[in-house]
Amino acid sequence: MNIEQARFNMIEQQIRPWEVLDQDVLNLLSVVKRENFVPAAYRSIAFADLEIPLPGGERMLPPRVEARVLQELALKKHESVLEVGAGSGYMAALLAHRAQHVLTVDIEPELAELARSNLIANGVLNAEVATGDASRGWPGAAPYDVICVSGGLPVMPQEFLEQLKIGGRIAAFVGAAPVMKAQIVTRVDEKQFRVSDIFETLVAPLKNAVHPPRFKF
Repeated sequence: MNIEQARFNMIEQQIRPWEVLDQDVLNLLSVVKRENFVPAAYRSIAFADLEIPLPGGERMLPPRVEARVLQELALKKHESVLEVGAGSGYMAALLAHRAQHVLTVDIEPELAELARSNLIANGVLNAEVATGDASRGWPGAAPYDVICVSGGLPVMPQEFLEQLKIGGRIAAFVGAAPVMKAQIVTRVDEKQFRVSDIFETLVAPLKNAVHPPRFKF
């Protein structure tokens, strides 16, 4: 496989047609080597438009989804980021190239270790990995400029909103099968939030995700 040709095809045939037009984001996809974050058994499909299996039954999101979220978050160099769901560390690496600091948290120790080793091996020094349950955020390091949730949420937890700085953004996949919405939630002031629906998708739910209250008759 010609790796660079496959990377070029991913960017030009999958990602750019999916309304990812920010040239800085497109350039970053050449800088951060996706194949280095994919388990060895799946390296031949590192650039395919599909979810790639990870240890513990988890999956990497398709490249176009990650790139679109990255573009819509419009990160700035001074910003701090919480990522919920470290996976292989690839999204954390992308976020870290655009932000000042990234804290990525995974509930699965095996995935946290995988992300940590991948980030170190790829020279990403401003991303830190923690093991734990961040399904209601990670208050110890709050507030954040950006919260990026890499799994599905049936509803948006209030804790995420509370851990966001004014002007901060949350990227999350909200709802339930068959259709979920990728949303950017912006904190306008102490009490107001603006929600933008970006695209529709289907993402496996975050472990221990908050569910809406059930009606009792």
